[in-house]
Amino acid sequence: MKIYNTLTRQKEDFKTIEENKVKMYVCGPTVYNYIHIGNARPLVFFDTVRNYLEYKGYDVDFVMNLTDIDDKIINRAFEEDLDFQQITKTYIKAFLQNAKDLNVNIEKIIKPQATNYIDEMITFISDLQEMDAAYDSGSTVYFNVSKAKDYGKLSKKNIEALEHGSRVEVDKEKRNPMDFALWKKQKTEKEPAWDSPWGKGRPGWHIECSVMAKEVLGETIDIHGGGEDLEFPHHENEIAQSETLHGKPFANYWMHNAMITVDKTKMSKSIGNFFTIHDIEKDFDLIIVRMWLLSGHYRSQIDFSKENLEAIKNGYIRLKNTYEDLSRYIDYTSNEEHITEDIEKEINTFVERFERSMDDDFNTANALSTLFDFAKYINTNFDENSSRDSLEKIKEVFEDLLKVLGIKFNKEILDDEINKLIEERQVARKNKDFKKADEIRDSLLEKGIRLKDTSTGVVWERI
Repeated sequence: MKIYNTLTRQKEDFKTIEENKVKMYVCGPTVYNYIHIGNARPLVFFDTVRNYLEYKGYDVDFVMNLTDIDDKIINRAFEEDLDFQQITKTYIKAFLQNAKDLNVNIEKIIKPQATNYIDEMITFISDLQEMDAAYDSGSTVYFNVSKAKDYGKLSKKNIEALEHGSRVEVDKEKRNPMDFALWKKQKTEKEPAWDSPWGKGRPGWHIECSVMAKEVLGETIDIHGGGEDLEFPHHENEIAQSETLHGKPFANYWMHNAMITVDKTKMSKSIGNFFTIHDIEKDFDLIIVRMWLLSGHYRSQIDFSKENLEAIKNGYIRLKNTYEDLSRYIDYTSNEEHITEDIEKEINTFVERFERSMDDDFNTANALSTLFDFAKYINTNFDENSSRDSLEKIKEVFEDLLKVLGIKFNKEILDDEINKLIEERQVARKNKDFKKADEIRDSLLEKGIRLKDTSTGVVWERI
């Protein structure tokens, strides 16, 4: 298995610190609003990474933090005249529901909240201060970037250019323009704050992730992931403070997913093309959104549009129909022959293709393409007369590969009116009243229900 490591800018063989165990940390949301479609990409992708690693036999500790203290949260609380914890509780609940609807196995994710690790953050900062790698400027405790070895090695930024450029906030209290906040002192009594050796205040964003990763997973982890927008300064600063304190690598592999455009334009609230998962789920099943997020390679930009989701929806229906047909064939077949070597060989070919794609830096796009080809092979070669042994083996493998990508098929129940029409059509066909049967079929089609007559009975699908 090879992973593209942002740190080295190349694909590397994946080797874990502990045999058959993976420690993975992914930066999670700041919980002051509903997550948007861009937030959903790392959530779905790294959930899929975890699925595949487990499929390969690894024991995975997957951590995704919840940033529940931050300037954005405080500002939102002030705007709504609420306690900041009322804001965070509301949006943590919404995030967890969105994750479940995206079929993210949220129960298998360790979800530390920053406010539960304040004491550990204070200790971490104090230890840096003892090394002269942190200093109290008066209003803020800063990390001293001059004490970090190879600062900029992850993002490959020209640090000297940044120091003298306009992109770095000018602050006369800093020893170096690139120094960043570890602890922000309370400015007004309304601000949430905790006691510390430097007075009441709250942690900076970067220190939160370093501390939670260390406390939950250890000083060196296998994989650290997130969106490419976090590469600098967030992940760069995590490396600086963690490696300065511990004197060892923070993470062996850094993985970053590319951004999402909307109708080929950068997503922005100001131009009105900003979509939250809360918005999108009103029109689309989030499993379809999950499939769309996996339809491109994670390091490639993908474009969000309703047309693209509709195209994925059609693919989802094809896979769903194949799966349901398989289940029906197993119920109806009376063929008890054993599976043949040729069929086993063909099945293995699809499994090998799927694994080859995922082993090559988690190429979910190619893996998904393999699933569609597998479905085509099933549809072309199997029916209710095929052997039960073959059908059950195919279904088992198909399920395993679907599970890796997190694709599930929600059982849909038709309302009484639709069921009654289907029954009336069946009676009409039995009575050879084909005119009435066709009329009912057409009326169902107008309601978005397509019927298919098979040797095992009538099958319906929503279009």
